[in-house]
Amino acid sequence: MTQQRRDNNSTEFGIWLRKQKEIDSSLGYVATNIDYVWKNYKTGEWMMIEEKRFNNYPKFYQQKMYETLDLLTRADSKYKGFHVIVFEKTSPDDGWIKLDGNIITKNELIKLLQFDK
Repeated sequence: MTQQRRDNNSTEFGIWLRKQKEIDSSLGYVATNIDYVWKNYKTGEWMMIEEKRFNNYPKFYQQKMYETLDLLTRADSKYKGFHVIVFEKTSPDDGWIKLDGNIITKNELIKLLQFDK
């Protein structure tokens, strides 16, 4: 059965999707969003970023979707990867930061966002 949201962070369409029996997750249908498509419009460099808070990580099905997207976009020389940023709490200002599983500093995060890493 499709998991219902446990918070109020959805749109009316998102709520509607989860209630449709014809597209239930038990039939194989899953959806996920990408938190950020980050781009420098002057250089054309871009990346995709999934943000997780409170030391959470993407679910298995999310990870598989992200791997597929990453693989399909690698042909673009301006594409700089799909990255998962995990915060200990809510942001770089209230705890540690992990980038793709490795602890980094705020400065290293800024360098990534500047496409300088």
